Amino acid sequence: MNRRDFLAKGSLAVAGLSLSARLSAMAAAPKPILGIQLYSIRDDMKKDPSGTLKQLSAMGYKYVEHAGYKQRKFYGYEPKDFKKLLGDLGLSMPSGHSVLGKQHWDAAKKDFTDEWKYTVEDSAIVGQKYVVSPWLDESLRKNYDEFMAFMDVFNKSGALCQKSGMKFGYHNHDFEFSQQINGKKIFDLILQSTNPSLVVQQLDIGNMYHAGGIALDIMKQYPGRFELMHVKDEIKTQKGEMGHEYESTVLGKGIIPVKEVIDLGKKNGTKYFIIEQESYQGQAPIDAVKDDLAVMKKWGY
Repeated sequence: MNRRDFLAKGSLAVAGLSLSARLSAMAAAPKPILGIQLYSIRDDMKKDPSGTLKQLSAMGYKYVEHAGYKQRKFYGYEPKDFKKLLGDLGLSMPSGHSVLGKQHWDAAKKDFTDEWKYTVEDSAIVGQKYVVSPWLDESLRKNYDEFMAFMDVFNKSGALCQKSGMKFGYHNHDFEFSQQINGKKIFDLILQSTNPSLVVQQLDIGNMYHAGGIALDIMKQYPGRFELMHVKDEIKTQKGEMGHEYESTVLGKGIIPVKEVIDLGKKNGTKYFIIEQESYQGQAPIDAVKDDLAVMKKWGY
């Protein structure tokens, strides 16, 4: 073999290895999961859960996140029945919102109440991978010792969820960025005082904006901490949600650099991107979430 042939074959071999490595990396990187928070269409889910889910499936949604668990039922369905309903429509529910409150921890027994244990049990039955608490009671935001004690309850809830093959998580609103305890923002305290292996974070990129939180800055401050994300855009309004001066809108129409945020999340390990829209500017909610999905697909999700 002359030198030219040797170099040519060597270059092909290197190129082959390079391509193989790239393909392996692509295969190893899990594809982000795109879903919808059913609170976006809360009135429709209240009136006709089955019909609304059928519409979502027809749009192209494959994953949903609940905000409708009450008295051991999801939107009026027993856990196993709701899982079947979802499955029959080609849907699944990897995450759901259930508030973990003070009433769920028995300090005397140092154990969770049956109500919270049932919540975790039912979440596992319906097929969830994440049990996400979307609220922190106002009474827990005042005293440092009480707050820290409840962060330990968060960690314990993470351990409880792990026994059922799930993870426990927390979802922010805006007060975490506007309120402080002992001179520290509540959001920082939550992330710094919970065990990342026990308590994951679901970052709502819209809620924080009401209190001056900037998603890109938070994600750079805590890289790799957000396994889930609520994808949301915001516009200025005269009558915003909960008295705020901003309200959510169809993705890409507001002031949040949504694509830049979700791309950074994807780069830093966010696995679940959950669309949530709570205000609609006169549009029917079911039509708004259809537009949201189209935007996310246009962005490659």
